[in-house]
This record gives sequence, structure tokens and C-alpha cells, in this order.
Amino acid sequence: MRIVEETSGVDGVVAVCMALTVARASYYRRRRPMHGPALARRPSPRALAPAERCEVLSILHEERFSDLAPAQVYATLLDEGSYHCSERTMYRILAANHEVRERRDQLRHPRYAAPELLATGPNQLWSWDITKLKGPKKWTCFYLYVVLDVFSRYVVAWMVAPSESATLAKRLIAAACGRQRIPPGQLTVHADRGSSMRSKLVAQLLADLGVTKTHSRPHVSNDNPFSEAQFKTLKYRPGFPERFGCIEDARAHCVDFFRWYNTEHYHSGIGLFTPEDVHLGRAQHRADARTLVLAAAHALHPERFLRGVPRPPALPTEVWINKPKTDQDDSTAESLN
Repeated sequence: MRIVEETSGVDGVVAVCMALTVARASYYRRRRPMHGPALARRPSPRALAPAERCEVLSILHEERFSDLAPAQVYATLLDEGSYHCSERTMYRILAANHEVRERRDQLRHPRYAAPELLATGPNQLWSWDITKLKGPKKWTCFYLYVVLDVFSRYVVAWMVAPSESATLAKRLIAAACGRQRIPPGQLTVHADRGSSMRSKLVAQLLADLGVTKTHSRPHVSNDNPFSEAQFKTLKYRPGFPERFGCIEDARAHCVDFFRWYNTEHYHSGIGLFTPEDVHLGRAQHRADARTLVLAAAHALHPERFLRGVPRPPALPTEVWINKPKTDQDDSTAESLN
């Protein structure tokens, strides 16, 4: 740039910039001082004087204009033979004084906290939900209600009904609590925010039984993951039909499915035990038996086990819905980033 600076005249600047393949804008930008106070912006000669701005603001503060928009004020003043400024200038003056806002009451959505629920044994935390099963014709369906124990994944109650009803949900939950002999103060029942889940009938029933109820956050399926996963197991299992011919067909299919799910299905989330074994307290006995089998296999061929005596999958001692984050989790996330 020093060569350009030594060249006098605009033509010289153009010629040298072309020779050096440097844009003239870059040359003038480099000549501009990089530091120092910014040049004060000169007010427009058309701008209102401070006294005039105060006068406009006082007019807008008049009682007769307190509920009117600047457009209404502008038109009213013109009909009265008075002009102070444009409608847009009124808005600028109000904005400069932090007086521009929505006058109508706006709906404010409450901030929902994530439910943090812990189960360390059966019948401490249940999750329930309703899913649709397609009926024989288009736009027809049946409703499957399922109450699931979160710790054991055991289905404590289910029902197929022709409609979604808070009354039916109340009966189902009451029957499940009776069969499981739930004492007051022990159980928490978690659900999403469907109409049946938030109904007064269900809420009153749970209050009478001494059961705590919680709900998912709106539009957050992760707050009810165990019921969602159980429905996926149902609908992705081989043999699940595209449609059911009638409600009796749906009930018959669910009888076979829930018998298999509770008593035969080795669930990966509970150490490859069946939900019934975990729910009835038989899992530890089966885990000990599995340990002996693996120890015998290791003793017979130790060269096949590079990491020593194998251990069977452990039974979880606690199950969370939205486990709280610890300081260690935050530090680990920061190190990964």
C-alpha cells in the first residue's frame, strides 16, 4: 500500500490498484483509522427537536389517547387540525421511551420441570398409557390401556376397549392396585398428559388410594419412555396384524402377547430376566444359577475367556425416569466437547 500512498491523484490510485490487483475499497479501508473515537452521527435536519419530541410524548400520554394506537392518535389530531409528526415518528418516540408493547394479554406457557422419578423395587413406580390398535376398516380403532411397573417391566394390568374413557382408566388402575395390594404412600403412577390421564376421576381415585401421580412435560415422549418402549415391542413383534377384525380379536392377541411378555420375554433392560421373575423376586436366584453355569464353563475351557470368569448381566438396582445430572456428568460432557 505504500506505493499507492506515494501516488498522487485518483487516476494514480486506480492505476496502481489495477496493477497490483488490489480492490480500491481495500485500499481506502486500510487508510481509514482503525482506532479512535467513532465519528458522531450528525442528526438529520428533518428530525424533531428535543422539545418537540417531549411535546409529542406528552400528547400520547393524554388520557383520551391512553388506549389508542399511534395510527388512531395521528388520525384524531389531523381531524382536529393539528400535525406534530408522522405515525412512524410516534412509534420511534414511544420505542425510545420503552413504551411499545402488546396491549392485549398474551398467553404465557408455564415452564414444566422434567419429572425425576426413581424406583428401587417393584410396585414403587408405575407408568401407564393408551395406544390405538387399527380396527377392521379405515378410521376405526380400538384402545389398549397398559399399566406397567417401571422397575420390573411387568404389566400389572391391561385392557382393550372401544373408546378412550377416564371411567375405564379408573377401573383398570383400581383393579391393579387391589391385585398388587398397594399400601397408601408407596406407589407413584406416571403418565403423559392425555385427557384420560389428567381427568378428575383418575386423580380422585389415586388420591383416595394414597397414590402419587405425575405427568410428562407437554410434547416430550422421553418423559414416558417405558410405556412407549413396551408399545413398540408389541407392534414390532412378528405376528402383529395390520388390522384387527373385531375387538375380540384384539383382546385374544393381547392375551397371548402379555403372557409371553411377562413370563417368557428376556428383557434386555433388566439383565435378560423375565419381568415376572423380577417382579416376584426370583431374579437373584436365577442370577446365582447363571453365575454357576458360567463358572463351570470357565473351569472347563479357561483359554476361551480372555477376561477371566464371565459374569451374567446384572439386575439393575435402580431405575430412573430422567435421572438428575451430577457435576461429574457435566464435567464429562465439557471434556467431550
